[in-house]
Amino acid sequence: MLSSIAGFLSHIYYPVLIIATCYFFLLSLANHYEMWRFTMAPEIFDGPLVSVLIPARNEEKHIERCLDSLQNQLYKNYEILVINDNSTDDTLNILNRIAAEDSRIQVYNGDPLPEDWFGKPFALHQLSRYAKGEILLFTDADTIHNPTSISWAVTNITGLKADMVSGYVGQIFLSFGEVATVPLMFFLTGFVIPLFVNRFTKLSFFSSAVGQYIAIRHNVFKAIGGCESFKKKTSEDIYMARFVKQRGYQTRFLNVSEYVKCRMYKGYHAAVEGIGKNIFDFFGKNSTLLFAVALAVFFFLFFPFPLMLFCVVRASPWIFQIVVVNILYTLTWIFMFLGQRLNWWYGLLWPILFLNLLYVAVWSWFRTISGRGFIWKGRVVS
Repeated sequence: MLSSIAGFLSHIYYPVLIIATCYFFLLSLANHYEMWRFTMAPEIFDGPLVSVLIPARNEEKHIERCLDSLQNQLYKNYEILVINDNSTDDTLNILNRIAAEDSRIQVYNGDPLPEDWFGKPFALHQLSRYAKGEILLFTDADTIHNPTSISWAVTNITGLKADMVSGYVGQIFLSFGEVATVPLMFFLTGFVIPLFVNRFTKLSFFSSAVGQYIAIRHNVFKAIGGCESFKKKTSEDIYMARFVKQRGYQTRFLNVSEYVKCRMYKGYHAAVEGIGKNIFDFFGKNSTLLFAVALAVFFFLFFPFPLMLFCVVRASPWIFQIVVVNILYTLTWIFMFLGQRLNWWYGLLWPILFLNLLYVAVWSWFRTISGRGFIWKGRVVS
């Protein structure tokens, strides 16, 4: 039995693992280069009207700071539309006070949430009906914008001849639980999606987006059917990018971390809830596909670390190869964190990140199929 396992490891698993590790390492470097190469610095400060759309539900702690950063933009031609999505805190009063002092800000009260919609898509759907801009900029109420944030969107859409741009915003971590969970979003560009392929293919799989910051041409947004196309999706940002690509338009995933910052979740529980509600949905709620990916993550991404410890103890002849694998995974994560202007040493935590990813994926699956759903902004989504 042991000889059979050893034979499998030596002749199949180790060679495949080394090939996969080298591929992931090169993929992360290629994606980092892709985002760096094509991300344009803000240079257009007066152009088409931009409608900044912000859904706000129970955001009394964040909305004023967000709006303050958006009021101080260097770009000249823009409007700010905010919807109070049935908040139960002081969000509406704060919005009304700020809007009374700035004519560029328009505040709307959201309608009751229909049964066939999720909260954020419905809030964005309502906002989009009021937007007059040639470009729509979707952003979250807890983001903080550099004075050139809007200019960045116009510059990259125009300069790259893109129809939709998005990217990772600068993440702020204030707890270990956030460090162990929020960076799981980098998994897509580090281990799944080769971004450069997106420039040459019409396949929607290679498109991605992050809902904290999405700029899209208004006519393209209407062409894909607006938010009605993804009204029952928790990962509405990913599906927006996919639908844009399916219709033959150009999407780009860039690095916006220098221009927008956000503390995405406060603490481990909130991070698991926020990331978890999107994972199973990302796979189209296909259990077979999710568990196939989970097995691959376990055996080819997490398992090499405990295997290295085992090989060291047993003085395995494959010890050199498995150490190289672990070094490459460490470098992969370090480069990803450095690319997002985060602490490099977070990359040393990659075994914890992968183990946590497996937990969150199974948790996401269980919460969905059990019908319990996820509590988000005081609502249950499933």
